[in-house]
Amino acid sequence: MHHVVVVNARAGTVLEAGPEAFAERIVAAFVASGSTAEVRLVHPREVDDALSLAIEETDSMPVIAGGDGTINGVLPVLLQASRPVAILPLGTVNVLGRDLGLAGELELQIAALCQGQPVVMDIGSVNDRLFHSLSGMGFFSLMARHREYARRRFPFSRTVAFIVAATRSILFTRAITVDIQTDGGRRVVEADAVLVTVNSFEGAEWRRSRLDGGVFEVHILNAGGLYSRSKAALSVVSGKWRTSPNLTSFTASEVTLTRRDKRGGHITFDGEVERKAGPLVYKLLPAAVRLLASRERSL
Repeated sequence: MHHVVVVNARAGTVLEAGPEAFAERIVAAFVASGSTAEVRLVHPREVDDALSLAIEETDSMPVIAGGDGTINGVLPVLLQASRPVAILPLGTVNVLGRDLGLAGELELQIAALCQGQPVVMDIGSVNDRLFHSLSGMGFFSLMARHREYARRRFPFSRTVAFIVAATRSILFTRAITVDIQTDGGRRVVEADAVLVTVNSFEGAEWRRSRLDGGVFEVHILNAGGLYSRSKAALSVVSGKWRTSPNLTSFTASEVTLTRRDKRGGHITFDGEVERKAGPLVYKLLPAAVRLLASRERSL
């Protein structure tokens, strides 16, 4: 199988290795797995068009390489794709990559990708803004903003950048009052964060057992100050967040979030942050995209 790999040339992994060296490494890894590959390094603004062209080339398998934010940006292209598209995770967190069974060194990911099988995946929309895994406000959006700041300050280590971002977010998060409406009713909460996920996550690695479960899960980090946020962060790292007394979770097929302060707030979409005002209406697009996964077909 021949693969056309569209790479976000500004991805941290690419910049660290150098574009030419990184492209050579990808090609070598595909050859070692019994396949061939052509690598197309493109500017972030050109990723959509490059991926659309790769999808049209029916004699090869299209691959999009980048982090969760890059994948988020090409969701409109994936929605229109007439066939499955493979993903090669290059980000810091790689939530979707882990769900597709792609983890570890680049060579291991490519070997798994070459053995992948097509799966379908639900995606979410917020006032027509798409996301594939996570969207939230409060602590989570602040974390994403601080992560970008830390990446610029500490380009030599993504781990250091993540620790700095987490620490600053724990220290500086302010509680928000949110009106939450779902098909199951309405509640008004005072929270440090509200997170909406496409299907349910579990464990320390935040993995989904199903990508096509057809539900949102809403997580409310109850307001409790610095001590509460610190305990919640530790519970996430240890994988015991499901039993944390500071966290309330429930499922819904549609969700509307409205901040009571009436101001526009920062919202994160798969790690990308935008300022949004007014009610945020979350709707599910079931089985909307087709991807390759190196795990069981029944997700």
